[in-house]
Amino acid sequence: MGRRQTLRARTRTREAYGRGPKARPPADGARAWDRHWRREARAAWWCGLALGAVLLLADLARGSLDWPRGCCWAAIGGALVAVLRPPRITAGENWLAARGLLREHRVRTDLLTQVRRADGIAPRLVLRDVAGNRVELDPAVLAANPLLWHHLDAGARRARARGLLREGAQPLQALAARIDDEGAHRLLKDAGLTTAPPQKP
Repeated sequence: MGRRQTLRARTRTREAYGRGPKARPPADGARAWDRHWRREARAAWWCGLALGAVLLLADLARGSLDWPRGCCWAAIGGALVAVLRPPRITAGENWLAARGLLREHRVRTDLLTQVRRADGIAPRLVLRDVAGNRVELDPAVLAANPLLWHHLDAGARRARARGLLREGAQPLQALAARIDDEGAHRLLKDAGLTTAPPQKP
């Protein structure tokens, strides 16, 4: 029984750090990536296809389906995919990137000049480096992927030591506290000691 629990805990740890059997590295040589991106991207495609299919079938049932209307419904389904599909976040030595449907945005984490939190319907973390490159990402992605957070935090520390990162200490400290709280909660939950979720800052 104890051995089985130990193996289960090791498997959870490997998956949490991107080394589990379900972790598939991207083709760009990244050292860390969003482990949940494939599932979320697949869900976005299914939602877009479902909406397009429903609109097409409803128009077909009314007998008013033609090529222009069919293209319109397909475009609406594609637009929903574009809205719901999250950017794929990857990171490596001194860089972090967010790849969308059309292009990739990348920053040098060791040359960051600004880190700020943009609050709204969906909170975003905005990173900017000395070259003016800019990346936006959901802070929850970093909280759910410790290796991504490690690469960003290590690069930000280098940028701060060089005197480049003068704006961003508070958002990074709040995010670090949140990640530590959620990590501790996961460990306690795996040990069966608590079920209460941590408080988000």
